[in-house]
Amino acid sequence: MSAGNRPATVLEELAAAARERAAALYESPGYGELYERATGFEKRDFAAALSEPGLSVVSEIKRASPSAGDIREVDPAGWAERYEGGGASCLSVLTEPDRFKGSLEDLDSARASVSLPVIRKDFTVDEIQVVEAATRADAVLLIAALFDPAALARYVSLARELGLTALVEIHDEPEAETALGAGARVIGVNNRDLRDFTVDLGTFERLAPRLAGATLVAESGVKTADDGRRLRGAGADAVLVGEAAMRRPELVAELSISE
Repeated sequence: MSAGNRPATVLEELAAAARERAAALYESPGYGELYERATGFEKRDFAAALSEPGLSVVSEIKRASPSAGDIREVDPAGWAERYEGGGASCLSVLTEPDRFKGSLEDLDSARASVSLPVIRKDFTVDEIQVVEAATRADAVLLIAALFDPAALARYVSLARELGLTALVEIHDEPEAETALGAGARVIGVNNRDLRDFTVDLGTFERLAPRLAGATLVAESGVKTADDGRRLRGAGADAVLVGEAAMRRPELVAELSISE
């Protein structure tokens, strides 16, 4: 049970499991070894890819999710090539093993098969996981709801130190202020409320005006080219498409030309 004896949210459960995985990393291979590998890993510029003219598409490889259940089994390398051929600007790869059925091997396989920048999408709760991401990815997801302002600023700074783009995810006004205060340069607005999994594209439209100066990624709920045009009109530099693209990969090409 979480604070106040209420049932833990899915996000809290995912974060708790991530803390266990982080603890194991300190045991092996250890912070020092991971840091050395991270500094030697050549990164692709994720942020720059999102800033190209038009609406950029971050296409996601995701086998399952808490909201959708099993989506589809997939070969990460082949699917990454399909996304790249469809015009994706970047890839997102889920590595959370339990509820999303992902792995670091999926990340490695997808990245090795394409030239696109790749974000490791997981539930980062410890600095060592930022370092781990920097050993094999070009960007890391930081969910603002999982951090206090000082910790988020520290993680954004660490990512920058290691050559990673930090995609800071928010879903309400206080988190928008926290992200900006932490120095986030790339901000994802999640249209899905992680407490009850409802989706509202109006979330991006409401928050985007508060995020001047940042590169903006609209996340969740993008199912059609019209959705892409709507979000582009509201200030999105990019959209992240997961389940919808896994079910209908031609969506990537449709979104890539929507303007």
